[in-house]
Amino acid sequence: MDANTQNKMPILNIAWTRYAQLDSAAAKLSRPHYRLRKWIAILGVLAALFAVLTETYPETFPEVGKVILKILLIISPILASVLAAFFNKFYGTGAWLTMRAGAEEIKKEIYIFRTVLKDEPKRRSWLEKRLASVQRQVYRGLGGEMVLERYTGPIPPYYDPESPESDPGFQDLNGDDYFTFRLQDQLAWHIRKVNRIQSERTRLQWYILIAGGAGSFLAAMGGAFSIWVAVTAAMAAAFIGWLELRNLDSTLKNYSKVIVELMIIYDHWQNLEMEERTQAETFKMVRETEKILWNQNMEYIRSMQEALAESELAEADLVDEVLRKSVESDARFKKELRDSIVSHTDKTLRESEETMVETFEEALGTIVEEASSDLVQQELEAMAEAASQAVENIVSRASRLRSAMDEIADEFADVEFTADTPASTLHDMMQRYPKTGEVKG
Repeated sequence: MDANTQNKMPILNIAWTRYAQLDSAAAKLSRPHYRLRKWIAILGVLAALFAVLTETYPETFPEVGKVILKILLIISPILASVLAAFFNKFYGTGAWLTMRAGAEEIKKEIYIFRTVLKDEPKRRSWLEKRLASVQRQVYRGLGGEMVLERYTGPIPPYYDPESPESDPGFQDLNGDDYFTFRLQDQLAWHIRKVNRIQSERTRLQWYILIAGGAGSFLAAMGGAFSIWVAVTAAMAAAFIGWLELRNLDSTLKNYSKVIVELMIIYDHWQNLEMEERTQAETFKMVRETEKILWNQNMEYIRSMQEALAESELAEADLVDEVLRKSVESDARFKKELRDSIVSHTDKTLRESEETMVETFEEALGTIVEEASSDLVQQELEAMAEAASQAVENIVSRASRLRSAMDEIADEFADVEFTADTPASTLHDMMQRYPKTGEVKG
């Protein structure tokens, strides 16, 4: 299959795009990761420098200079703590390492797709499933927060059309193609990287030795020079911390092992005659190379994660402690506020209760006092007499009414009241019933 046909294969374009997304995201996160740590180390050294300058500030110099030094002395550790807290929050988990692992695994599957599986009819389905699996692994590794930007760069990334040793990224590969585009490329990259690491490690070790030697010299000089030992000690600590953070020793050993193993495969392929470079030899080279590169990638990520865990930033403790105290203070304030409101309400309720009880007792006492007075007693007696007279009147009227009714009943006992009863008889009986409160008889 030619390159033009391969360019139209969607799955390879998708795979390279996913690789580029994770690769660019890992690079984007790793740069501020080291930049923040560098500034934290610099601020630690500056804090020691400002402390010494404040202590040794000449009396004859303007007072404003000493004030400025004191302000810088206070700001330096606070700013370092803020940066450290920010670092721990957004970069301390090593998310860029998880993305780097995902990118390298996708790249590995792309080369297997283009070599070992180039004659497999179901390889597109296989690569699609592998891409899905890798992306889910990255998602879980990031704790469910996978923030990626849309990739708009070249596909594949890092391809240089002007270089014959640069991989176009889409055509199937035979043994010599894989040897050039993958094995030889990775071997050259690791060799360059090892030399840069060795140069950086040597430089840092020189800085550490110079800082330590300067501190020893200043301490031996004594007097006013001895206070400057604090600055050299801070510098030495910063260089040592940077060396540990970069994890240069472990990385150098890891990359050196990769170089040795790749060189062995490189030499074996170069030693083969053209007729000996069979498909079996090609597949063997691919499997061994990808295994070495993947193991190196996993070892690098593991060692870097350990370095991150071991180099926890003590500077962040200041901000963390202040924030913790702030939360505790706010909780205490809210509790005291609630307690104050409850206490005030309880006090008000008790005062209201006491006021109402006092009012009731006062009213009760007034009533008893007034009830026992001569005037009230006379009024009560008059009311009792009036009530008694009213009862007697009611009883008397009821008695007369009863007598009148009995007389009417006796008088008309012999009369049978029917439809034929004379009207005059009925009229006489009705006239006998009382019409007012007075009984008529």
